[in-house]
Amino acid sequence: MVDVTPTSGMPQSLPVTTAVAERTDGDLPACRLRRVTAYIDENLRRELRLAELSAVVHMSPYHFARLFKRSTGVSPHRFVVRRRIDEARALLATQTVAIAEIAWSVGFRTPSHFTTTFRRITGMTPTEYRRAEPPPVLESGQPLLE
Repeated sequence: MVDVTPTSGMPQSLPVTTAVAERTDGDLPACRLRRVTAYIDENLRRELRLAELSAVVHMSPYHFARLFKRSTGVSPHRFVVRRRIDEARALLATQTVAIAEIAWSVGFRTPSHFTTTFRRITGMTPTEYRRAEPPPVLESGQPLLE
């Protein structure tokens, strides 16, 4: 065993603190969450990979994915898909653009994949959603998401 008692004339070492490095709540810090969600919103049209999103907040992909899910309740991929569907719903409600154009504008590669995903999340196809008079909304005025 090594003797660590201070010797005369030598300064005593200060206690090591780890409070800065440790996070007790395990969530993604709010500033980083805002930064990555803004990045997602600005880049919905593009393919967004986990490594790219984690680089925005200077974290490893694995650590970022864990903290992002703890903070939002959903994985980064599911969050991106839902943001794409939210944007598509807004476009469907306000514009008469072709559904294929809307699909591409929100980052889906094919209208078929867009339609399948849209139906899975909202319970109706984009065409049915567009024809609904008025589109289903919550009390807050937001379009209905199931």
